[in-house]
Amino acid sequence: MAKIQPVRGTHDIVGETAARHGHVVAAARDCARRYGFGDIDIPIFEFTPVFARTMGEGSDVVRKEMYSFTDRGGEDITLRPEFTAGICRAFISGGMQQDLPLKFFAHGPAFRYERPQKGRQRQFNQIDAEILGVAGPGADIEIIALGAEILHDLGLLDRCVLELNTLGDPDSRRTYRDALVAYFSDHKDALSEDSIDRLARNPLRILDSKDEGDRKIVRDAPLMADFLNSESEDFFAAVCEGLDVLEIAYNLNPRLVRGLDYYTHTAFEFVTDALGAQGAVIAGGRYDGLIEMLGGPSTPGIGWAGGIERLAMLADNAPAPERPIALVPLGEAAERLALKMCHGLRRDGFVVDMAFRGNLSRRLKRANKLHARAALILGDDEIARNMVTLRNLDDGEQQDVALDDVAAHLRLLPE
Repeated sequence: MAKIQPVRGTHDIVGETAARHGHVVAAARDCARRYGFGDIDIPIFEFTPVFARTMGEGSDVVRKEMYSFTDRGGEDITLRPEFTAGICRAFISGGMQQDLPLKFFAHGPAFRYERPQKGRQRQFNQIDAEILGVAGPGADIEIIALGAEILHDLGLLDRCVLELNTLGDPDSRRTYRDALVAYFSDHKDALSEDSIDRLARNPLRILDSKDEGDRKIVRDAPLMADFLNSESEDFFAAVCEGLDVLEIAYNLNPRLVRGLDYYTHTAFEFVTDALGAQGAVIAGGRYDGLIEMLGGPSTPGIGWAGGIERLAMLADNAPAPERPIALVPLGEAAERLALKMCHGLRRDGFVVDMAFRGNLSRRLKRANKLHARAALILGDDEIARNMVTLRNLDDGEQQDVALDDVAAHLRLLPE
């Protein structure tokens, strides 16, 4: 029989890794709560057009990376490659138009078929934040500030750089797109095959190319800043001014783009080189045309997503797990009483581990392996005296404690 292995590009989240993931999610959710974001939990799969329409039929994600299949009912289904489209679908199908503005926080797995590497898997996990229904730059400032505050709470902000750019309004973007098409058409013979394909579909994506030949051509390509109308300039100036007021440092990156037409105005990424090659840990932008593209009412939106795997690897302030209390019953009568004690102590807020088998020595070894603070030893003699032996596992001291006073004595122990 073949050895059972996880599917390539997936990984089990357990032990310290699970604790780090949980820490990232808890810190992000708590911060989002302080900013007034409510939780949303959307399905991990949608009808395929939800993603194919919003991410672009010809995009690399749709053509090469989506996990799509026909289910038993004959429906075309796709595992979500990102959160934004699903949240916008929920906004439309849930009839939330009367509740604007809305601020959502989400987290969970997403799926893309790509080459697995450090911090990037085919099933990966993200935190996600979205603001719907706010057309002004205040939403851009707040969504970026939320990302910065989460990184601060995780102890990572000083290891990240905020890259910032504007894509302008639709008119500015169209003018820029035409300029890019003209420029890259003059260099078409030197472009990579992928960039030639993008020239007709998404010329802005050529600016993202990793091909060395393309990158040489991109160096002299027109810049978005030269094609902004006054409205777009004012919008971006307001975003920058708000970040300055909040003392959130940023680098202007004129090559930071989003390829799809519904993206407008602000694009941003928090990037780090602490994982080796520089990479984004939080990335987002404004998508004022997305909900309308899905068939909903014209509704502005802006949001970002952050990779939990990358954030968890970077975070070095994840709290250690709470040290448990080990309950060590010896004998059948003690086993029965220990069940009740264990239940009561857990209700009182203690983390309690009760070994299910083994002699005293074996159970105490397990307690030490779990880094328990104390052991409660309960045998026939203790039961007869209505007592329990409390052993401090840090200094080895032990004392007899009345059963009714156990919780009070445990609260006196150092953490």
